[in-house]
Amino acid sequence: MITSQLLINLLAILVVAWILGSLFARYGLPVMLGELLAGVILGPPLLGFVTSSPPIDLIAEFGIFFIMFHTGIEMDPKELLEHIWASTAVAVGGFVLPFVLGYFTNRFFGGTIFQSLYVGICISVTAIAVQSVILHSMKINKTYIGHIIIGAAIVDDILSLIGLSVLLGITKSGTIQIGDITLVIFKVIAFFAFTILVGHFIIPRFTRKLHDREGKAFTFAIVSAFIMAYLSELAGLHLVIGAFLAGQFVREEIMDKKIYEAISDRFYGLSYGFLAPIFFASLSFHLHFYGSRSFLVYTVILILMAIIGKVAGCGLGLAFFRRSFWESTIVGFGMNGRGAVELVIASVVLKLSDNLIASKTITEPLLTDYQFSALIVMAFATTLIAPFSLKWAATKTCLPNEKADFCQLWKDRG
Repeated sequence: MITSQLLINLLAILVVAWILGSLFARYGLPVMLGELLAGVILGPPLLGFVTSSPPIDLIAEFGIFFIMFHTGIEMDPKELLEHIWASTAVAVGGFVLPFVLGYFTNRFFGGTIFQSLYVGICISVTAIAVQSVILHSMKINKTYIGHIIIGAAIVDDILSLIGLSVLLGITKSGTIQIGDITLVIFKVIAFFAFTILVGHFIIPRFTRKLHDREGKAFTFAIVSAFIMAYLSELAGLHLVIGAFLAGQFVREEIMDKKIYEAISDRFYGLSYGFLAPIFFASLSFHLHFYGSRSFLVYTVILILMAIIGKVAGCGLGLAFFRRSFWESTIVGFGMNGRGAVELVIASVVLKLSDNLIASKTITEPLLTDYQFSALIVMAFATTLIAPFSLKWAATKTCLPNEKADFCQLWKDRG
């Protein structure tokens, strides 16, 4: 329900995010940093003027949804497939190493085995929606490195899903449920097979007949996005993967160029002009701090392990494909941002923990409030650091050799 308070909250977020985003952009920094700062200022961490609520959370979810749909529109599916093996290697390295580092870090600070496993899962996640915004803001999204990062982020989400399924099964039953894991993998494979079939053989028959009278092409795009998001959820994946793949249906080579540009412009305005500022501001609402020195030390080390794990793991994955050190570093920093996905995972774990403690199945929580707060700070910090580190690595890469493929693409799109 739209209330006067909701309108005031949205107005405050958009105005402050617009002012700070414009200020950051003036100094060559990503607009999303200003939007994150707007959430810090207006939200619980500072003024407490705006807090998380179901309507704002819903709008933020739509922000993730339409950002990913627009990312799919701009990405070339052939380029994604061309780099699928590199993306997979990057995802595996960027998932395994942070998971291991997160596990041992939490064990060192006295966490139980289950708590440490769940912390490991949370810091191994890459937020695909956050990455797409960063890549878009820096004009890297259409380069081959951009395709590798987005492809790796999708694979990373799938690995996180499988890893979470395994852990939840062990937590509930005390054993690894092979049947449940097999079902998850089967649903993921079936979903992608269906997507390729529909995208290649069916959708082009509709898109060639699209017209833009009364916004019908825009309606078709939204319907495609909702259907794919629903199927993605049925497969056990996050809805943003379905939204991204639906965006692949709206590509220039299978429809009239003017209609494609109209659809792209409308979704760009809707996502980046309205929904994205609310999404990034709402991330800041989850920030909570403990005043103890032990919390500060634990959180700082967790952040360092998260960054080192992603940069080193993803970089090593790409190094197998004979990319340069700096290109591998770009991909590592590009995969480093977190965001909403690990918040969802952590929330699921907390809810399960409460249920299992209530039923006396377990006596220790699967995640403590202390650990949860540290994970929230880690997600915010890595999201904040990602654009700075990515821009630094990209600049370093292109200083010695302006003729490198990536540098030329970056320069042309800049």
